[in-house]
Amino acid sequence: MHKKFESNFAQSEDVLVTAGLTLVVTLGLTIFTFVAAKRGWDFSFLGPFLFCALFLLIAFSILRIVFPMGRLGRQVIGCIGVLVYSGYIIYDTDNLIKRFSYDEYMEAAMCLFLDIINLFIYLLQIMDWDD
Repeated sequence: MHKKFESNFAQSEDVLVTAGLTLVVTLGLTIFTFVAAKRGWDFSFLGPFLFCALFLLIAFSILRIVFPMGRLGRQVIGCIGVLVYSGYIIYDTDNLIKRFSYDEYMEAAMCLFLDIINLFIYLLQIMDWDD
């Protein structure tokens, strides 16, 4: 098989390590948010900042399609994506605790699900160990 074709897919070990890391990060951020909510901290101020950061992340991702940045560029975008979606996990967990009603459980679950999936994808970009 052609080397370029093989490098477009992650190795199974990379995916497993990234899945474990995603689990650890998600559990850690969720526990942090629940403890912080018990102490009265409010993370609703993160919403506008995360929205702007997400727009910048999308813009840089589109720019990366037009102008390939190589491995370092992928990893930098991956680090920014991990920070943004870690913030979104905190923000959406805080919303789950304080703002969503009992009847809005599906919306809250979808928000957290998308945050976790995107965190996994950006962690996988960082874990690109191929040379």
